[in-house]
This record gives sequence, C-alpha cells and structure tokens, in this order.
Amino acid sequence: MIATIKELNERVCACTDALENGKYHDETGKRHVLLCGGTGCLSSNSQAIFEKFQRLVEEKGLSDRVTVNQVGCFGLCSQGPFVKIYPEDTLYRMVKESDVDEIVATDLAKGEIVERLLYVDPKTQKPVQRQDDINFYKKQKRIALHGCGSIDPGNIDEALGHGAFQGLRNALEMGREATIQLVLDSGLRGRGGGGFPTGKKWQFAYGYDSADKYVVCNGDEGDPGAFMDRSILEGNPFAVLEGMMIAGYAIGASHGYLYIRAEYPVAVRHVQEAIRQMEAEGLLGDNILGTGFSFRAQIRPGAGAFVCGEETALLNSVMGQRGMPSPRPPFPAEKGLWQKPTIVNNVETMATVPYILREGLEAFTRYGTEKSHGTKVFALGGKINNVGLVEIPMGTTLRELIYDIGGGIPDDKAFKAIQTGGPSGGCLTAEYLDEPIDFDNMIRLGSMMGSGGAIVMDEDNCMVDVAKFYMGFICDESCGKCVPCREGTRRMLEILQRITEGNGKPEDIDTLRELADVISNTALCGLGKTSANPILSTLRSFEQEYREHIHGKHCRAGVCGKLREYVIDPQKCKGCSKCARNCPVSAISGKVKEPFTIDPHICIKCGVCIDNCAFDAIYYK
Repeated sequence: MIATIKELNERVCACTDALENGKYHDETGKRHVLLCGGTGCLSSNSQAIFEKFQRLVEEKGLSDRVTVNQVGCFGLCSQGPFVKIYPEDTLYRMVKESDVDEIVATDLAKGEIVERLLYVDPKTQKPVQRQDDINFYKKQKRIALHGCGSIDPGNIDEALGHGAFQGLRNALEMGREATIQLVLDSGLRGRGGGGFPTGKKWQFAYGYDSADKYVVCNGDEGDPGAFMDRSILEGNPFAVLEGMMIAGYAIGASHGYLYIRAEYPVAVRHVQEAIRQMEAEGLLGDNILGTGFSFRAQIRPGAGAFVCGEETALLNSVMGQRGMPSPRPPFPAEKGLWQKPTIVNNVETMATVPYILREGLEAFTRYGTEKSHGTKVFALGGKINNVGLVEIPMGTTLRELIYDIGGGIPDDKAFKAIQTGGPSGGCLTAEYLDEPIDFDNMIRLGSMMGSGGAIVMDEDNCMVDVAKFYMGFICDESCGKCVPCREGTRRMLEILQRITEGNGKPEDIDTLRELADVISNTALCGLGKTSANPILSTLRSFEQEYREHIHGKHCRAGVCGKLREYVIDPQKCKGCSKCARNCPVSAISGKVKEPFTIDPHICIKCGVCIDNCAFDAIYYK
C-alpha cells in the first residue's frame, strides 16, 4: 500500500532505480527482452513469439540472466512484430516464430547481433540497430505515448519508474484552482477532434456546485483507420487513469468512467488490470495518499457506434440509454451524467495531462505553435511506406509527416491527397505539403485535426470513390435522430453511387453542394454538421474528376469498375479464344489464332476476360 505522498516518493525512487540499473543500464550482465503486445503485432502472431521466447529461455537455462516481457505499441506497425533487447537497445523487426531460436542462440547466449532482422534504411540500405536511430522516430516526441513500447502495461512498478502518479502528487500539493490554472496556461486543447481548451472545460465544471460530479474518458475512437486511443490504453493505461484522477481532483469529482469500445479487448483487459493494481496499492479508492481525495474508476464498454464519439451521445450510452446526441446547451460541464456536472476528455488528452503536471509548463509549451501547444498523435495509414502510430510536435509540416516520418509513397508513385480528421475532415493536396499541422491551420485549409487519423492517397486513388466510401460510412453510422443527417447523407450517397456507375447528371455537383449546405446548417450534432466534408473537400480540389465521371464517363484512376473500357492488345493476343469462351455476355469476338476484340457496348466490365487471359493481352483504360 502507498498511503502517503512520502511513501509514493520513496516507491517512485526505488522503481526508477530498478529500471535504470536493472534494465536500461544493467551492470550485472542480465538481458531483457521486450516484445510488442499491441493489437497490430498480436494479429501477426506476436503472442506465439512471446511464448516461444519464454520457453526457450527456460530450456536453455537462461532464466537467471534473461527476462521476457510484453509491452505496448512500438509505433512502426508495418514493420512488426518487434523484439527489443536491453541494455543494448537492439531492435529486431518483422520477427517470425521461426526466428526466435536464432535470436536466443546468437544474441541472448553469445551477445552477437542477428543483422538480418534489423531495420534497413531505405535510402542508405544500411541496417540500423537502435530504435532512436530510425528516421521514423527521429522527429517524434512522446508525451501522450509516454511509456508505450517501454513499460509492461500490467506492472505498476514499471509505470512508477517512468514517472506515473508524480503529476497527481503535484496536483494534490498545488490545490484544485492552481491545477486548473496550469492546464489553462498550458494551452492544452482536446485531442478528440474539437480542440476545445481542456482547462476551460475543467473550469466550467469546477464552477458548478454539486455534491456529485463525474469524469468521463472517451475511448470510443470511431474514425476509419484510427487506432491512437487503443494503443495508448494498451501501452500505458496508468497514464490515462492518472489523467482522469487529476481531472477529478481539479473539478471535485470522485468517480470516473472509461468508455471503451468492446472491440478493443486488449485495451479493456489492460485497463481492468491497471485499476485492480491501483486499488490494491491505495491509489484508487478513499483518502488517496492521505490527502482526503477519493476517486474510483470503472469501464463502460461501448458497442462501437461512431456517433458515440460525440460527447452527449456517449453520456447517454454510459447511462444505459441509446447513444444519440442531445441538444446543447446545457453542456455536460453543467448537466452531464444524471444531470450532474461532467467533463468528457478523450484518451490522448487524459494521457497528456500527467506530463504537464509532472514536467511543468515550459516542458510542454516548448513544443507546438502559438495556439496549439504540445504534440499530436496520428495513425498514419493508406498509401505510405511507414504505416504506424506517430506523435509529432504541433507545427510539423505535412511533408515531414508523409516523407520524413512516413517514408514517402510506395513504388515512388505521386502523392495525391491526405485525408485528416476522418469522415468529418477533408482532403489536403500537394499544394499544402509545407503547411504546419495545428488545430487552426488545418481548419483554415479546409480539413481538421480530428482525433488523429491520417490516410494518404496516391495517383491510383479515385477521389469520387473516396468521397463515396466516407459517405457510405457516415450513412451506416448515422444515429437517425435528425432528418438532415438521416436523409440528407443518404441522398448524397445515392448521387455518388450514380456518378461512379456512369449515370451521373450535369446538375449533380450543384445538388451535392446544396445538400451539404443544408445539412451543415441544420443537423443536430457536430458529426452531422461535418458529414458532408468528404464531398466538399474533394469537390474543392478534384472537381475535374467529378466532371470526368459525369460528362466523359471516365475514371482516370480506373477504380470505378463500370467506367472502365476493356481493350485487347493485338500485339499480345494469341487468338486462343479463352476470353471469348468465358465472357458471360458474349462481348468478345474474333477468329482463332487471330487477335480478338471487345465490343464496349456489350461489355459489362466484369473482368472475367482479364482473369482468363494467359498472355496479359487484356487491360482496361
């Protein structure tokens, strides 16, 4: 049990020394194996790799000299599963179960590097031994991701050794008003997408007099391609819980809820274990650290509804009601859960708060821009070489994110756009590559930060099809409470489907803009109001592609199947007739041993002919 602030300080010092002298700079000759236990690597068989390491270490008689642990996400997901070995800080990537024998026999037993498993720099073609020397990591700064990929998320002592609960200690010593003022002065803005100043939200809730107040952590994370919150919860749940406790202390709340979608079973399991250990140590419960502050936390699993990312819908779901938005005002800071003052912050925001309280104002504000301090976590995906989780200082340019950290576009294809902010965001093109990333600038450019999804697209992407994908997602996820969102988005999707099938009308572009204007001005919640953004942003930068689909019946990327024209190359065609024999609508004709032809008026663009051609003579344009 840690009953007082003095005991916490003593425990932190002991745990810090144990990590520094027992793992990172072990002078006893012990080795420490860390394996990624995040969802991405687990899906690539890292659990079996972990278990094999444990078995071989024991079989080889190395148990007294080698420890094996699982940690959170390393970030560079496209190169996983990862194995990291301390104290040398050697990082192996794309490890397979069959590689474990060699790592144990060569590295753990002899101290020799298995060079073939090291990351290879794509420019120099040289292997890189240490994680921090890989370009992907060089421009990053881990604040919200502090401890992820370093600590065992199921070991509170390792969290304490990484500074856990020192921010809480400082808050308890400072007092409520001073804590809120520090968060205000830090300029921390909500990382869930809205960018509202966190300190102001706390200040509002603190100002309302109520015997019961609540803290809610939003871990719903519904944007396509987003996995920031999941990775933080999996990698360092203690930081998120500490952030909730600081928020609870600041506003006078004694109870917190973590709303986590049930499809994140690893995150749920790690948070449950963190709560159990904190309760056992007296860091959750009554009279925490002897200060009179009491706080309890529990998980509320969500069913995975996108609309529950909106805070009033989330609160309805927490209370056991249908997850649908409520009109505002009143805002949750005044009347939230059970009509009591409630603050809602997302996982990344909660994980950032302890850093500010622990390291101080200057340490946080040295990163970022004038109005967007600190860092932002992005899930970088799509047509990018280095797919993964990145945390960059605000003000980093899109070019740095895509080319320096992301490693550029595969196969040297041309960059076309990056979609930020999920369905509520927008597409930014090459002309914006040197623009800094921050809350206000992204909005100025016609997109938004959002929760942190960043999907890169290249020359092979059709932007009309991209808009259709996001609109389909929005239609599926609309709660249906208000007519503009329920019906308006469905009409826009129907128009996009018609355009991509070659049945677009000249007036469709104007109709889409009119619908977007009506929906943005009349929808009930923020998600509905921004639902037309994928269409508006693609129209702004790629209107010509829409017109080619409508007037020319042509998709330049060749993505829209019904707009393709299938052609047989007479130089490659051997006249075998296999394509004609398999065509379901008899659109192919010709004589055996002579080039065949396709009638575009009969062809249904099914692609069966391409699948059956053994000479690569058939293509589409």
